[in-house]
Amino acid sequence: MLVLVDAGNAASAPTFRKDIAPILFERCGGCHRPGDIAPFSVMDYKSVRPWAKAIRQSVVSRKMPPWFADPKVGHWANDARLSEREIAAIQTWVDGGAAEGSGSVPQPPRQVEGWHLGQPDIVIDIGEDYQVTPGEDAYEHFVVRTNFAEGKWIRAAEIRPGNRQVVHHVHVLLVSEDPRQMEVASTSNMPSLQQYLLKEGKLSRIRKDAPVWNDGCATDTPALPFLTGAQEGGLAAFLPGRPPDVFPDGSAKWIPPGAKLEFVIHYARISGKPQRDRTSVGLYLAPGKPGRALRRMDLRNFFMQIPAGAANHEVRRCYEFEADRMLLSFTPHMHYRGKDVKYEVVRPDGRRETLLWVPKYDFNWQLVYRLRDPVLVEKGSRLIVTAHYDNSVNNAANPDPKEVVRWGDKSEEEMMTSWIEYLER
Repeated sequence: MLVLVDAGNAASAPTFRKDIAPILFERCGGCHRPGDIAPFSVMDYKSVRPWAKAIRQSVVSRKMPPWFADPKVGHWANDARLSEREIAAIQTWVDGGAAEGSGSVPQPPRQVEGWHLGQPDIVIDIGEDYQVTPGEDAYEHFVVRTNFAEGKWIRAAEIRPGNRQVVHHVHVLLVSEDPRQMEVASTSNMPSLQQYLLKEGKLSRIRKDAPVWNDGCATDTPALPFLTGAQEGGLAAFLPGRPPDVFPDGSAKWIPPGAKLEFVIHYARISGKPQRDRTSVGLYLAPGKPGRALRRMDLRNFFMQIPAGAANHEVRRCYEFEADRMLLSFTPHMHYRGKDVKYEVVRPDGRRETLLWVPKYDFNWQLVYRLRDPVLVEKGSRLIVTAHYDNSVNNAANPDPKEVVRWGDKSEEEMMTSWIEYLER
């Protein structure tokens, strides 16, 4: 049998070493590396080859890399979407047999003992090897001293779970003697909310007989805790799919001398034997005092209620700007029934602008959306956050469509939360 080979096509066919490795290293290496959240590493051909067809399917369908912002609204510094050229290269490579090729492979992203951002300047952990008990879904709090003789400006912070099998998400907060400054990330720091809460072990939820208010933008919004205004946000966060906190050039966060840090850790329910965790945060120092301090404000609606079977239930939260702000990023947070979320601003002259639209929210990937160009919002403007929830049988992730759902720590309950980073003018 005579076999004819098209030498020109063979020479130009994509190979892992020459064409695919650079794409995977840059676009997927944040999660797909040894010891991280993804099920396989993309750091070498041997690890990638068995997953080649699955990779093709995921990138062609745009399931991976995860990104849920509507491309017609806004421009994002951390837009994870692959270009059409990158998708075509992967598709052609897999269809052609997923060859390794010859020659050198680009240098993989540098890894330092599991840190995405390299070795931190300072590492602070929870202070103990904490034992996680099987069968419990728990929020735990660990307060530790920084022992800083002088204050520190930090340009980035990365939370590293000590045991990824048990750590679902983490918030790190600056401890303040002013309780109003601690009303963030955990209901244990919110005394004004306690009368509306029901404690179940180490978790909390809003009582069924608590007032119901879904529209936090209504003119007659009642004076319930945290339905208006904003709460001071935390120092750093770890969430599924969220990269480390890297602050924009020229900005930084301040940690005062002698400060304490509070780790708020959600430990997911596990089976089998008890496991241990020693989560830590890595701090990366800024070269000096920045031009402007970066801050975060948190918006919540604790008094939402989703009717049983509701397929498109709306919950809103608004914020009136008391001063000019330069908005940098948005992180929406809901649970399994979260369907979509939109961020809009109404200017003092009445102009209405959509800043972010997430038409298909996914609880498994709680992403931060960092604006490519910060947005100036003038004093007197109004931010409107509108979320929808699907509590119907059509939502495959719905734990129980027959339940009337209120706010709660459990993933089977719900939340309506936004973390928004900004600079003061």
